[in-house]
Amino acid sequence: MSKDFDYLKGLAARIRSLTVFRALKSDPVVSAVLDYLDACQCESAELAVEKYCGIAAELFERGEDDLGAYIRGIAGDDENVYMRGMGKQNAVSRVISECAVRELDILQEIADLDRKVLCQGLEYSGYLPEWNNKGTKIAEYYAERTNNIGKYGYGIYARFHMFCLSDDGEIIPVKYPDEVRLSELIDYKREQGIIIENTKALLSGLPAANILLTGDAGTGKSSTVKAVVNEFYTEGLRIIEIRKDQLKLIPGILDQLTQNPLKFIIFVDDLSFKENDDNFSALKAILEGSVSARSQNVVIYATSNRRHMVKEKFADREGDEIHVNDSIQETVSLSERFGLHVTFNRPDKATYLDIVHHLADAHGIEYDEKLIDLAAEQYIILRGSTRSARAAKQFVDGLIAGQDVKIK
Repeated sequence: MSKDFDYLKGLAARIRSLTVFRALKSDPVVSAVLDYLDACQCESAELAVEKYCGIAAELFERGEDDLGAYIRGIAGDDENVYMRGMGKQNAVSRVISECAVRELDILQEIADLDRKVLCQGLEYSGYLPEWNNKGTKIAEYYAERTNNIGKYGYGIYARFHMFCLSDDGEIIPVKYPDEVRLSELIDYKREQGIIIENTKALLSGLPAANILLTGDAGTGKSSTVKAVVNEFYTEGLRIIEIRKDQLKLIPGILDQLTQNPLKFIIFVDDLSFKENDDNFSALKAILEGSVSARSQNVVIYATSNRRHMVKEKFADREGDEIHVNDSIQETVSLSERFGLHVTFNRPDKATYLDIVHHLADAHGIEYDEKLIDLAAEQYIILRGSTRSARAAKQFVDGLIAGQDVKIK
């Protein structure tokens, strides 16, 4: 090394002093920066070159070529004591606030690093990769994030908007979510409108109801819920999909989400129960008040192909119980615990063909209306299926894929 690296040595010490943003030290890119700064303290140019290239490698590996933008992103998403306090709308102490402000200056120093700054005095004549650095203003960006934390959130909820539960109950992001949009869902506008308005109430901090969506398979119940989330996630909406056998974990989820600044839909798809199913009692207990009482930012949306969700046999209406009617009412009452019940009825022929036409038009398919109608009806008959939005989409997907269906 041919030059004093006092600035870089001091920067390494400042990065290691991070307290509020302490977790960022383990970020691969920041860690690579530290490795390089340490290498600058030795006399090996070869080691320094290797560590410098490690910064670029870690940055590029994450699909980024702008160091400032990357540091800005991880700073804004970091779940730390300051951000959590802002999310709870609690007063953050002066000591913590001042610490966060000072550390944003350190993060700005990292964001401003480029080859010229890092390689001053490095005796090496070979090629060294560069990255973009567009002058990101970390403090301004962070202030905007915290002032609108109800839209952005923090941690994994800032980076993703759809989640599921692992087998042990951990909330994990869905990295490649269903991207269905409301504009792609044809008809059922009245049903969609009810769900949209209820979701808007949730986002506005107004009382919002739990919703049960019932109806025939393939009518778009699940797609509607996911499309609503895709429509409003930029306003602070997130969704966590759970399986029926995970219903007992909902109270624990509520404990995690209650003071989160975002709004959440807990989504249970294709819900139905067998007789004496423990999950039935778990969901009923939750719907009887715990959600509204403990979590104003969480609602439950569930879909079912069955109106009453409990498989009931005629034999269930007989037996030796003294209060048979009470037993029957117990099995059909769960749906009544939802504040809203939206039914998606199977489309009639005209509606089914209307969906086919809209989907074909959206994909630029040229067709003779009589021929495509005939082909769409034949598609249902040959499959032994019924008319539905799903069947219409599958038929049009077949046309796009080049299946041998004559429509001209």
